[in-house]
Amino acid sequence: MTTTTEPTPAPTADTRVASLLMMATYVLGGVGYFLGFQQAASSDAASAIAPVAVLSVGLVGIVSMIRHSVFHRSDAVRMGWDLGRRNNFQIEVGFANLAIGVPALLAVVLDWGTAAQAVLVLAYGLYFAQVAVLSAIDVRTEGRDAIRRMAVMASMAVLLGWFALAALAEIDARPF
Repeated sequence: MTTTTEPTPAPTADTRVASLLMMATYVLGGVGYFLGFQQAASSDAASAIAPVAVLSVGLVGIVSMIRHSVFHRSDAVRMGWDLGRRNNFQIEVGFANLAIGVPALLAVVLDWGTAAQAVLVLAYGLYFAQVAVLSAIDVRTEGRDAIRRMAVMASMAVLLGWFALAALAEIDARPF
């Protein structure tokens, strides 16, 4: 006769690491937007895309990968999504952040041009727009948490989209 036992839940992870990494993404992203707006005001939209690509996409993407993938348990607990075990989907989200962040960083460092930087910034903006839509769907069940998440994601999508489309329009590239 076989007996089944309930799995012993893993101890709850500490949220401090994920919270610090989340704060780092807000700071890096904010500094990138600030420098981008500063550059746009004093020069042009095409030159404003570089700080946004480096900080708000490149470094934010890398830090987000570390938070979602390396410290996935801490992050899951922070978000209230702890399954008591590894969640491969959350780790995949980290990989997606890295897949956009590293090329955005390389586009600036290796001077791939304004169009490449703008397209990668736009890709990250579209990613955040989709997260905002998912958060909007969750408003009924998650309330304020989903509204806050939706507002942050929508703001990032709008900012990234504006910088990307302004840079593309300025270099006369047709985004559509």
